Amino acid sequence: MSKNQEFLDHINEGYKTKGEFLTMGAAMLNGETVTNAHVKVPLKTLNRHGLIAGATGTGKTKTLQVIAENLSEQGIPVLLMDIKGDLSGIAAASPGHPKIDERHEKIGIPFEAKGFPVEILSLSEQDGTRLRATVSEFGPVLLSRILDVTETQAGIISIIFKYCDDNKLPLLDLKDLKKVLQFSTQEGKKELEKDYGRISTASTGSILRKIVELEQQGGDVFFGEKSFEVQDLCRVDDNGRGIINIIRLTDIQDKPKLFSTFMLSLLAEIYGTFPEQGDSGRPELIIFLDEAHLIFKQASNALMDQIESIVKLIRSKGVGLYFVTQNPTDVPDGVLGQLGLKVQHALRAFTAKDRKAIKLTAENYPDSKYYDTKEILTSLGIGEALVSALDEKGRPTPLAATMLRAPMSRMDVLTDKELKALLKKSKLIPKYNQEVDRESAYELLSEKIEKAEAAEAKAVAKKEREKLNKSSSSSRSKSRRTSATEKAVIKVLTSATFIRGALGVLNKLLK
Repeated sequence: MSKNQEFLDHINEGYKTKGEFLTMGAAMLNGETVTNAHVKVPLKTLNRHGLIAGATGTGKTKTLQVIAENLSEQGIPVLLMDIKGDLSGIAAASPGHPKIDERHEKIGIPFEAKGFPVEILSLSEQDGTRLRATVSEFGPVLLSRILDVTETQAGIISIIFKYCDDNKLPLLDLKDLKKVLQFSTQEGKKELEKDYGRISTASTGSILRKIVELEQQGGDVFFGEKSFEVQDLCRVDDNGRGIINIIRLTDIQDKPKLFSTFMLSLLAEIYGTFPEQGDSGRPELIIFLDEAHLIFKQASNALMDQIESIVKLIRSKGVGLYFVTQNPTDVPDGVLGQLGLKVQHALRAFTAKDRKAIKLTAENYPDSKYYDTKEILTSLGIGEALVSALDEKGRPTPLAATMLRAPMSRMDVLTDKELKALLKKSKLIPKYNQEVDRESAYELLSEKIEKAEAAEAKAVAKKEREKLNKSSSSSRSKSRRTSATEKAVIKVLTSATFIRGALGVLNKLLK
């Protein structure tokens, strides 16, 4: 038996699957593609999460595109984070190219050009279906972790939520939360202290500064109504193909706090609302997190713990998370250890730090008698990658240096005209893009404060009137006493007796 045939049998046996699967490409040996040595990933294991890593320009985005297309074709919805702005082309068919035909001939899979059903979503003012969430939906624990507050400040946030629940004050956006915090140490201080304990002005001031920081990163746009329902990510089109939801994030790279806030709220909402599925034959939703380091950038320890917990638990809901980044070390060890599928594109060794990273990366893959993992990591070409997956029993498949298939859709962006046409067909934009600003904590507390101020002003005015009336009454009483005296004197002076006496004295003097 030739070495090529032995390798072919090794791959075909290692990637054998009885259920549904997606084909990544064909395995390579000594730099040459072994036709029909297909590297397959069972759909059953795709909720075990994954990683797509590699240096800039090695083909990570195209790999993401290939997997998303194949999932959609098999009726599985997908959510993509489009940070570089180059994924909208999935909606249009590939124009084709002789090199694509040549690649697929080597792999042993026919190439078919086609576009896929796409929904454009947006976290900011960009065109697309608006993604929003209310402050109440976050809850005090998650919000505290997002804001990275102290334990004492987290306790105050919990009190604020409890007060709002008890008094039917909806917390919808950040201005609601700010208003309640201000109210708790000013007009409502006595009311809250009576039922919930003392609230420090210094602590609320610190929390308010954290909220302002979140606002400056776009949090004021994200928080509010109408809140996005995560079930709308799980739609299929009329032909049974899964909708590929693309979140446009080209303006979000300098706002890591907003990005991590959104991702954590999305994952928490999915985990809280999706039914338990266990190990079913296929996932309900696959989420690709491009530029994944942005999720972990500036994240506190508490926030990291929350992310790791969700990654561990969310697969039972039939949801797979796929992190796309330049180096596996960008992903924390606690998350990296949970990943089933790993697609490793080439790494570049320019510095001692790079060589150390390559050595660590190589140790994350199964040993293989066919490859020197450290050496092949630096020699892979564009569109080639080391692949390690899980078989249907959850066991690691053989390590395979793989020539990946080409995307069936366009490897470029949509034109403005094409994008507008796509947005016009959206079924979600009419549902979510109408702004709602119903009466909430801000308006209710403002009204309460106005009434309290009016009542206080009325009480002050009443006291002033009473004081004025009392002063006037005293003046009238004094005036009445003075008038009585004057009348008595006049009466005496004008009486006949007084006149006669006065005249008598006068006569005596004249005599």
